[in-house]
Amino acid sequence: MSTPPTDQQGFAAPPPGCPAHRLYGPEAEADPTGLYEKLRAEHGAVAPVLVQGDLPAWLVLGHRENLDVARTPSRFSRDPRRWRDMQEGNVPPDHPLTPVAAWQPVCNFQDGPEHERLRGAVTESLERFDRRGVRRYVTRFANQLIDAFAETGRADLVRDFAEPLPMLVMTQLVGMPDSYGPRLVEAARDMIKGTETAVSSNAYVTEALQQLVERKRAAPGRDFTSWLLEHSTSLTEAEIIEHLRLVLIAAFETTANLIANTLRLVLTDRRFRANLSGGHMTLPDALEQVLWDEPPLTTILGRWATGDTELGGQRIKAGDMLLLGLAAGNADPEIRPDPTLPVHGNRSHLAFSGGPHECPGQDIGRAIADTGIDALLSRLPDLELAVHEGELHWDASLMSRHLVALPVTFTPRGNAVTASSRAPGAARTQPPSGAGAPPAPALLHEVRTVRRSWWARLLGR
Repeated sequence: MSTPPTDQQGFAAPPPGCPAHRLYGPEAEADPTGLYEKLRAEHGAVAPVLVQGDLPAWLVLGHRENLDVARTPSRFSRDPRRWRDMQEGNVPPDHPLTPVAAWQPVCNFQDGPEHERLRGAVTESLERFDRRGVRRYVTRFANQLIDAFAETGRADLVRDFAEPLPMLVMTQLVGMPDSYGPRLVEAARDMIKGTETAVSSNAYVTEALQQLVERKRAAPGRDFTSWLLEHSTSLTEAEIIEHLRLVLIAAFETTANLIANTLRLVLTDRRFRANLSGGHMTLPDALEQVLWDEPPLTTILGRWATGDTELGGQRIKAGDMLLLGLAAGNADPEIRPDPTLPVHGNRSHLAFSGGPHECPGQDIGRAIADTGIDALLSRLPDLELAVHEGELHWDASLMSRHLVALPVTFTPRGNAVTASSRAPGAARTQPPSGAGAPPAPALLHEVRTVRRSWWARLLGR
């Protein structure tokens, strides 16, 4: 294979008449999948692209190449301080990528022993959760959310269910009062979108987490924050706060997208719904299919080359930034010649990345999505999309693409929640007084019902 010509920075030059494509702006946001395939056709498994500010980067499109980058930190570091454009001052503090690319004392920006120390504290603390207890929390909060709209016969399943559910569960797991959940959802959404108020939202999250750490230091509990505080690695307060933020925001964005994408398929794809209702596909199988076809994060920023190297036929220079193309890698024809075929039981997708930085909370994310969707479809088995499928819209960014709204109609029902859906010992608590404390929401009442699997109820209608 001939070596592609390179420019003075070492980036492989695109073929004549084929300019580098931007991964931001109208074209990328309108049809990211189409852009990935265009790049694959023009450049192969690794393509030169431009990110915000027209900064050069490499988008990894091949499945094997994505794993190669993710699994070899000696060649592709997770430390953004290696980024040549960062070193040369091309990424100022107000740059759109600074919030997600500036180095922080968290495990996903470290390599080697320091990464092992920080990640060990996170994974060992997450592993202390009883999975059945997590599912009880999910059931409890899912039913509370459903109660809020069950009598109306209408809902927006993004705003009213998919977005609040992960944050409500995670606030419980980190040891926050329930009443923090709604405000944290707003703040997390604001931060991810990078709006004009993102800085104040970030300040709110930081203050809330600082208050949480202070309370748990004085009165530990059986929660993620307390376990980080008592971990043998002796994390600093800054490290604890940053990892709490990382877990909350990552769980919110990825799990909310997974829930919304799965529900959209249930409502719009008759074959998908029939396979579920007919027992040909379990709900966990359905989630894995969605993780293949519509991963919650489309790309991950980033990795940085530790030295001159070669990847996918392209010459990568030291300090170059690489983006893991999760959605593009999942659609690689080398591993999925026919993307329309189901992939039941196959977890080799890239939705949670891979290698030493593979998502440590993926099992909790799956549990929230699986249990929450089952609760929703059990209570409202006749959900129907309230608009034409072509009227659905997405917000797209460099790293994700999420459904803006999913309006549905259904037969109005009285509130019906099992008494056991409340997690044992998880009584409602009010946030402490002081700056940054959100107002307590109205209590959601709960009554009893008999639950069956949603597809059994659907078939019995």
